[in-house]
Amino acid sequence: MSASLYIVVEGEDPGFDIFVNGHALARNEDALERLAGKLSVQPLLEFFSADRNSMALLLDQGAGNPEWTQNLPQPQWFVPEDGMRTVRALLDFLAMAPAALGSDTEMVARELREYETVLRKASVRGLRWHLAVSWR
Repeated sequence: MSASLYIVVEGEDPGFDIFVNGHALARNEDALERLAGKLSVQPLLEFFSADRNSMALLLDQGAGNPEWTQNLPQPQWFVPEDGMRTVRALLDFLAMAPAALGSDTEMVARELREYETVLRKASVRGLRWHLAVSWR
């Protein structure tokens, strides 16, 4: 089973493509969390929040218990600039240390650049966001 970290933008249709594969980011989340700590920025998973749609998707994929949906807190939303600060710091570090994540470094950097694009578009439109996780 592989995981994917993907961006959810507040609202029904943000008016732009928000798809980022997110498999390399999920695969390297532990290393990225440690790196974020060293860089004094929020780790990506601090932007995680689950809404009813995300939880329904997880349940459809066979992960979890349907009773979870009865007690879900309201989803948390974040301003794009906070996410961009983390993404930019990680990208800057990976540019200086291209072997930091071994063979995954380039794929992680590519997904981070895609995150940056999505977050920039969300910022321009005044939309908030959070991360969600999908398992396959």
